Amino acid sequence: MGNLTSVDRIELMQTFIRIVESGSLSAAAVQLGTTQPTVSRRLQALEQRLGLKLILRTTHALKLTDDGERCYAQARQLVATWHALEDALTGSGDDPVGTLRVRAPHAFGQDQLIAPLVDYLQRYPRLNVEWMLNDRTPDFISENIDCAIQVGAPGDPSVVAVLLAEVPRFVVAAPALLAAHPPVEEVSELVTLPWLALTSFYHNEIALQRISDGQPVNLAIAPRLASDSLYAVRKAALAGMGAAVVSSWVVQEDLANGDLIQLVPEWQAPPLPVWLTYPWASYYPARLRQFFAMIREVMPQLTGTQPVR
Repeated sequence: MGNLTSVDRIELMQTFIRIVESGSLSAAAVQLGTTQPTVSRRLQALEQRLGLKLILRTTHALKLTDDGERCYAQARQLVATWHALEDALTGSGDDPVGTLRVRAPHAFGQDQLIAPLVDYLQRYPRLNVEWMLNDRTPDFISENIDCAIQVGAPGDPSVVAVLLAEVPRFVVAAPALLAAHPPVEEVSELVTLPWLALTSFYHNEIALQRISDGQPVNLAIAPRLASDSLYAVRKAALAGMGAAVVSSWVVQEDLANGDLIQLVPEWQAPPLPVWLTYPWASYYPARLRQFFAMIREVMPQLTGTQPVR
């Protein structure tokens, strides 16, 4: 590769870190937006420059040598220091630049959060965002994700988790469905209706709480339709297929228009906590720091969320 400048060295280090953390040369190539041969060449160039074998390639996996382990630990520190230096010298300490990779929940991420995200991008012209929608908890390191907005408590104790807001959940049904069944006046009578299940949160049982005193009730249901999509459940509820427990924001307009009716309003499902999660680091670039601040500010104000009580 001829004579490498110091910028190239940083790039080689970043490539090496991506190979280690993503688990393969091909995954590193995808995350870096380049090709596998390029990644392979950079790894060879780094090994030649250092005069060390860093990675042993077997047919199934990559294994770090002892030198590779040491190089990885030092490279992570070095790249973090380089980013901090770059921010300080280019005066971008408070002006987000570069690409921010965020994982957000499917429904929330394509609906509620787009307006604040667009505002944020318009404020900072040198920033790009990769906005990936997925309801499962990300593996930040191997998937090269900066931060996530997730519904429900994070299970990994090693990540930083900030509670942003709560999403109330209502029992709803279409007027046509209710017209075909005896009126529901008591919470226990909900079981007389046909049901829809949102499988990420409930399937054969719904758990509700009385708002006034928090008294719980659990009711067994046999859903006519079960789906992991909030939008599919909403559509089926609008069509009169069954009653459902849904996040308040997704049915706000339907309730206002009378297309859905909230049943036993004094009983609701426990609100869903919305968390901002990200891996701990000794240095966060401006694009992350500013995004954290923006999300903490806007999330409790979104339609259909409430500040944490």
